Amino acid sequence: MRRQFAVLPLLLLLACASSPVIKPNQYGLRVVPDLATYRQTVRLDADKRLLDVERAVPGIRIDVRYATPNNFMHRPLYPVAKVFLRAPAAKALADVQRELTPQGLGLKVFDGYRPYRITEAMWEPVRNPDFVADPAKGSRHNRGAAVDLTLVDLRSGEEISMPTPYDDFTPRAGQDFSDLPADVIANRAKLRDAMVRHGFDPLPTEWWHFDYHGWPRFELLDVPLEELAKEER
Repeated sequence: MRRQFAVLPLLLLLACASSPVIKPNQYGLRVVPDLATYRQTVRLDADKRLLDVERAVPGIRIDVRYATPNNFMHRPLYPVAKVFLRAPAAKALADVQRELTPQGLGLKVFDGYRPYRITEAMWEPVRNPDFVADPAKGSRHNRGAAVDLTLVDLRSGEEISMPTPYDDFTPRAGQDFSDLPADVIANRAKLRDAMVRHGFDPLPTEWWHFDYHGWPRFELLDVPLEELAKEER
């Protein structure tokens, strides 16, 4: 028994020694800067792996607007049309998809993990923390623990009616906005309720945005999407 207690501090010391050293940025945030450092964090905790949602969630659809000019910045921000989430968040999203399928509904995802450098670029033209994350705090998208999505009709493949288009920066996009048709309110509630049941928290100002409840355990990341895409091949 004494030997076990003697070994424990050594194991803890080794674990700490293997943790990557990340220097704080200009805001005092520690942001994982590259693929190699991200790999180190994953070796220490497999839940920190970023999964390609198209592989992790059977039948899911993606529409990555930030890989096209069809977004509020009016230019492509991502070099590849890929959506990644941390492993527990991706698995929870698969549970949401399984729940919705018997109802004739499915998920369409607009965004997941977002490199920190993109958050910096988005902040400049908007500078409104209700709709764009302040890089001085970082985004839950930067942690791979937030997802933007909507519902689709599985028969037609079309999105069902929601309060606004994606990335609408008006009060109408809020979770509690009430001056809407009854069916739109019901659709918003259907998405929100399914996500909440599986461990996601809604963002009050955006009907499409949900944070996985375990987000604080995940580091901010600035790993390029194209490198993650190659990693998952």
